[in-house]
Amino acid sequence: QVQLVESGGGLVDAGGSLRLSCTASGTIFHIAMGWYRQAPGKQRELVAHVSSGGSTKYADSVKGRFTVSRDNAKNTIHLQMNSLKPEDTAVYYCAAALNRDQLENLAGVSYWGQGTQVTVSS
Repeated sequence: QVQLVESGGGLVDAGGSLRLSCTASGTIFHIAMGWYRQAPGKQRELVAHVSSGGSTKYADSVKGRFTVSRDNAKNTIHLQMNSLKPEDTAVYYCAAALNRDQLENLAGVSYWGQGTQVTVSS
């Protein structure tokens, strides 16, 4: 069983930056981890993920602005968000799955964090 706890959300002006962190209760070196987000009235969407081997993938809407990274020694992943836009406003969820393919499918996610609110004002 893995428990995920996010931190780092908040309110920021457009163009600003935030860094989200997700710490797992167990070891994470062998699983894929990433970030989803859900805006009001919209479906939950995958933002970025990093495989157990360190390969990363991003949604087109955040490429060049967001960076996902992992620190296996600290059982933690991060999402550095720069040049934030009002449309980035959402609840951001940390997610974990056995591999990257499963992580890319909502039904394949094994563990979810509780979510952290990110609000970008225009």
